[in-house]
Amino acid sequence: MLGSYLSLEGKTYAEALAFRREQLGRDQAIEHVFYPWTGWMPGSLPDIGADSVLMISWKGGDLGPINDGSQDEMIATAAKTMAGMNRPILLRWAWEMNGYWFAWDGTHNDKKPALFIKAWRRMRKIFTENGADATVAWCWAPNWADNPDASWNAMDHYYPGDDYVDWVGVSGYNFSGESPTTLFTHIVKSYGARKPIVLAETAAVSAKATWIKKLSAYVTKTSSIGAVVWFDTDNQPGTKYNFRFDTDTAALAAYRSMASSTRFSGSLP
Repeated sequence: MLGSYLSLEGKTYAEALAFRREQLGRDQAIEHVFYPWTGWMPGSLPDIGADSVLMISWKGGDLGPINDGSQDEMIATAAKTMAGMNRPILLRWAWEMNGYWFAWDGTHNDKKPALFIKAWRRMRKIFTENGADATVAWCWAPNWADNPDASWNAMDHYYPGDDYVDWVGVSGYNFSGESPTTLFTHIVKSYGARKPIVLAETAAVSAKATWIKKLSAYVTKTSSIGAVVWFDTDNQPGTKYNFRFDTDTAALAAYRSMASSTRFSGSLP
């Protein structure tokens, strides 16, 4: 499956979808949205394509209140809301937990990955109790590199266990010229034999045409990768980067070729 997080300057979401459909001759197999931990979580998203998989990146919160049970009711409400959408959902909760930039990462939680695992398992149990298993698949998604690069912070220490994870995701960009092989091989080798892999956040910020061709080739030969989700935006707050794949004609041609290939034509059965 090939999809995107899509936010283009000067276009509504519906306009951006239509623009990409015209460029690529296809719809997004996955449409990626972000939800805050508390507050906004609509029960329906009319602009999301009926035949696409909805990938929800739901921000984590402080792990203490999750683990002590004080947020069980809120979590149960979210589970019921997602179950009520009656569509396939790939839930990427509390991503990049092996970084240092989020409230739920190990750096902010006494260097104890076990606290993250405890919260994940508690939430998964609440979702099961509230009937969300039929539509919601759980995606555990670290950053491609541990930051800080310390033994206690190794991504594998945050893994909740096969019984609690449906997909394994990963975030990886070529900020320093990294190849797809560099970015994704650890995840593929560690988890690809037992879980489908989704490149949940990826894009090129330089040498885009060359990098997209490398990505296409890497995914084509890596059967455990079941989905690629491009971070398709030119208006991301707090960054200088333009992640769009159509910043030059060569990059657009490379992405269009990738999108039209058989390997990237998948959908959920």
